[in-house]
Amino acid sequence: MSMIDALQLVMPETILSAAVLILMILGAFAGQKSSGLISLLSGIALAGAALFAAIGVPVGTAFNGAFISDAAASYSKIVIYAMSIISLILGNGWLKRLGQRQFEYPLLILLAAIGMGMMVSAGDLISLYIGVELQSLALYVMAAFRRDDPKASEAGLKYFVLGALSSGLLLYGASLIYGFAGSTHFDAIAAAVAAHPGVGVLFGLVFLICGLAFKVSAAPFHMWTPDVYEGAPTPVVAFFTGAPKLAAMVLFTRALYASFPDSADQWRQVLIVIAVISVLVGAFAGLVQSNIKRLLAYSSIANMGYVLIGLCAGNAEGAQAVIIFMTLYMFDVTGFFAALTALSRGGKPMDTIASMAGLSKSNPMMAVALTLLAFSAMGIPPLPGFWGKFYVFKAAIDAGQWAVAIAGLVSSVIAAFYYLRLVKVMWLDETPGPIDPMPMDARLITLGSAIFAFPLVMIALTWIEPFAGYASKAFGLP
Repeated sequence: MSMIDALQLVMPETILSAAVLILMILGAFAGQKSSGLISLLSGIALAGAALFAAIGVPVGTAFNGAFISDAAASYSKIVIYAMSIISLILGNGWLKRLGQRQFEYPLLILLAAIGMGMMVSAGDLISLYIGVELQSLALYVMAAFRRDDPKASEAGLKYFVLGALSSGLLLYGASLIYGFAGSTHFDAIAAAVAAHPGVGVLFGLVFLICGLAFKVSAAPFHMWTPDVYEGAPTPVVAFFTGAPKLAAMVLFTRALYASFPDSADQWRQVLIVIAVISVLVGAFAGLVQSNIKRLLAYSSIANMGYVLIGLCAGNAEGAQAVIIFMTLYMFDVTGFFAALTALSRGGKPMDTIASMAGLSKSNPMMAVALTLLAFSAMGIPPLPGFWGKFYVFKAAIDAGQWAVAIAGLVSSVIAAFYYLRLVKVMWLDETPGPIDPMPMDARLITLGSAIFAFPLVMIALTWIEPFAGYASKAFGLP
């Protein structure tokens, strides 16, 4: 492949990398007064990268197979860049209201987006690690972005220390795989494992799975999630609870399906254990939470367990379930965190369940939006969350994994309690007083996430199936 062809494959990442370099120089010379312009230009760069990913990137590989461009990568990049723009809008408005607008914030989002783009296009263990670390390092800084806030500093430190541990697991697993397979490329690893199966490469695979499980906050590698969600700035949490999870799950799917297709029976056992622990920890631990951000952290752990249940199928149906679930999940969770960014009473953020008391009387529209999002997260048909769970459980059942699917269904019923408790508080409890005027950006994003359910319901029967068929072919699977 010529250099021009390779450049075309990596054009979205090239656009964002050039934007980061140029805007970093602009910010260094112009100072914080350039934060508004840098945010605008960052949004334009993300939109341009998404547009190019949608219409201008051919299918192929670059850099000796280390970078893959296919339907899964292109689709994932479009969604990732779109969610990055939403997070940019949320964060920019939040910093402006605090009077602390800083040009570094949009640059960190761009850097994380570049890393996520590399993750979904990774074709070998080296590019996998580079993508993971590039987005992770940006997220560590974003978690501790408010240096004067002790909780934010603690969140950033915990995230960094435990992230370093997970990186060690990831690298150790990759080194074992390389040592036994003799290559870092996914296709070469698959050929080596098929020709010479052995215990050594499976040990490496287990460590690799554990490192990736940390990145998606699956139990028992979830210990960082509740504290980081609670301590990090709300717009930052809105960002890394969505797009990075999608990128990590696509990477998870590609690494297992492309490198170890003949070892599915072995890695499926590990995933089943992680999935079951995740859904049970997320369901039961969420029951005792009073802080909404911690509640959503445990909800995230449970939802990653649901995705892993679909991944356990080990076939094309499992791959489609991962993409569908993660896409629909991102709308729900972004709407929740946008609402937490928008809502305050007496100058204090409404980040506890008790603080949502009487929201239906203070702001009926926001109460309706949050109720829709809660019902969707519960999996009430025919809202988006139902379709996501339908596909992951169907994939597991069709693959004969009845026990893990039943565990997921039971935990989903248990987790419904804490969403119903939030709905009950909003609609039946007495309000302690009026809420503060809400910023337009966060309010519109919340309402938009809730409204998304309506067109999805109307076209579900005609849209879901074609999309599912597209998703099943996204990784080149039959």
